[in-house]
Amino acid sequence: MKKRSIKIILLLAVVSLGFFSCKRSSSNNTSRATGWRIDGKDGGFTANTKYKDQETAPGLVFVEGGTFTMGKTQDDPMHDWNNTPNQQHVQSFYMDETEVTNLMYTEYLYWTKSVFPPDDPSYRNIYTGILPDTLVWRDRLGFNETMTTNYLRHPGYADYPVVGVNWIQAVQFCQWRTDRVNESVLEREGYIAKGVKTDSIEAGSTFSTEAYLTRPKETYGGKIDDYKGRIADKASKKSKDSTDADTNVYAKRTSGVILPEYRLPTEAEWEYAAKGLDGLREYNNVRGRKKYPWKGEFTRSGNRKRRGDQLANFKQGKGDYGGIAGWSDDGADITARVKSYPPNDHGLYDMAGNVAEWVADVYRPIVDDEANDFNYYRGNVYTKNKINDQGTVEIVEAGSIKYDTLANGRIMARNLPGQLAQVDVDEKETYLRTNFSKSDNRNYRDGDTASSRYFDRFNDDDEGGESDAKRMYNAPKHVVDSDSTGMVRQFDKSDSRTTLIDDNVRVYKGGSWKDRAYWIDPAQRRAFPEYMATSYIGFRCAMSRVGSKSQGNKRPRK
Repeated sequence: MKKRSIKIILLLAVVSLGFFSCKRSSSNNTSRATGWRIDGKDGGFTANTKYKDQETAPGLVFVEGGTFTMGKTQDDPMHDWNNTPNQQHVQSFYMDETEVTNLMYTEYLYWTKSVFPPDDPSYRNIYTGILPDTLVWRDRLGFNETMTTNYLRHPGYADYPVVGVNWIQAVQFCQWRTDRVNESVLEREGYIAKGVKTDSIEAGSTFSTEAYLTRPKETYGGKIDDYKGRIADKASKKSKDSTDADTNVYAKRTSGVILPEYRLPTEAEWEYAAKGLDGLREYNNVRGRKKYPWKGEFTRSGNRKRRGDQLANFKQGKGDYGGIAGWSDDGADITARVKSYPPNDHGLYDMAGNVAEWVADVYRPIVDDEANDFNYYRGNVYTKNKINDQGTVEIVEAGSIKYDTLANGRIMARNLPGQLAQVDVDEKETYLRTNFSKSDNRNYRDGDTASSRYFDRFNDDDEGGESDAKRMYNAPKHVVDSDSTGMVRQFDKSDSRTTLIDDNVRVYKGGSWKDRAYWIDPAQRRAFPEYMATSYIGFRCAMSRVGSKSQGNKRPRK
């Protein structure tokens, strides 16, 4: 009996040691590499071991990534050959539930006008550069002046998609939205005080996410310590001596509270999201045989309550923009209020019809899936932070704003005060790399010596002095310049141009209120110069997913 008791005691001891050993080794506060604490309590390395999952930012919907067939898989009566099917994989991402509306864009206009008043000569071109072109509604043989004067700002159109916005303006809206959302997050989390995001805005002290992460003390024009929130206050009270290390607490990328940037979706992401494959598991649908964002081969609803109604806002025939009044009507003649039609299986509205949408990609007639079939995107221009004479990153100041004059004469700010100045990457970053060799990759494998089989046939310099051997697409080169008399515009009248495609032509996807049903197929793709706008192209924002493929950090299926 005594031996049996000793065995039981020894067994319990072994189990206890094993339990405590497992508990200690699996602790989130202990490094599995060194066994050291990583919670900062011993004054050493600190890691964020409590991070759970990326939050869904305002206005966005989660889209779980996967494999799909990109391009036209149905009959192609036009034989464009610019959307041949190819297999692609996209990572998980977030996308705007609806197109960016007039209300959302006028909030952007209000903020910009308040911070950079256009009556100040130093900032006049900032505000005018982001204004939508309301004259896109005019037609030589049509009376559309009501939309020209009312569509952008009248409350009757507040929840309608914004139009008249060129690609560059859409990109800048995304940048502005990134900073405003992260500013709000920092206020919510206590890194800055309540009300700072509205009370402190002035031209020389605007908030920039990247500048905050890189040089936080320079944020708000160097006044961020005056705007510290409850986290910094707590750190200050706990500290025995009031040093910068104790009192100035800033959110870092490792904190997990800073959200990734809002941006335009890539063409692959937009098409994947539009098809809405999430709710359909049939083989043909997963492989891309889905024609519209909804299930079925027709544009009218088969639902008993809405049978016969159109599922999108598009042009149904010649002179037919909305059907017969009171019957089989799509509810709109021009654009429609967002969420007027059912969403697709991802929960995204108006991925067919209403307005076509800008995507990030530079247009080329082919998608080069031989070069890449993962997160495909043509348009990479790699930059880095500019380093000043003091060896620190340079922050744009109020007197050093750079402007670009577009081909149509519109002047737009390249950067804003408070943002980090950028320069192209150089040989220091590209030396002996195998994944990229230069800063601008827009025409990679398309137009350069490496991709043109007969490049030696095109050796003569064109009128601009650039050899056609260096660029396959000799699009017109319109010149905009200024002299003592004002702005000078020179239209390219050359009769030797063979295409309108160049590195400044962007893809837009989806059909619009002005298009026939053929174009609401998500696989269709068209192109338009990035500096021009129309009455039928809008946009929506996207955001990359950081971390697991699925929400909630679900474990991969075995």
